[in-house]
Amino acid sequence: MKSKTLVDIKVYYDREGNTLTVWFGNPADEYVAEETGEEIVLMKDREGKVVGFEKLNFTGHVGDAIKVAFETVAV
Repeated sequence: MKSKTLVDIKVYYDREGNTLTVWFGNPADEYVAEETGEEIVLMKDREGKVVGFEKLNFTGHVGDAIKVAFETVAV
């Protein structure tokens, strides 16, 4: 049986900048940011592991609440 690893997820919505930022690693570990070309920026640590991402031009949400769902996959 595999042990479960708990990860703190941090989600930030910048209404003025129209960005949604999600961290599933320590934001202080960000070493480099890489734009994917599809308005997504991946934040990576020194080893190249993705520790967060930012969705640019995130619009269409009027209320204060944003519903976020996560799914895990076995690797």
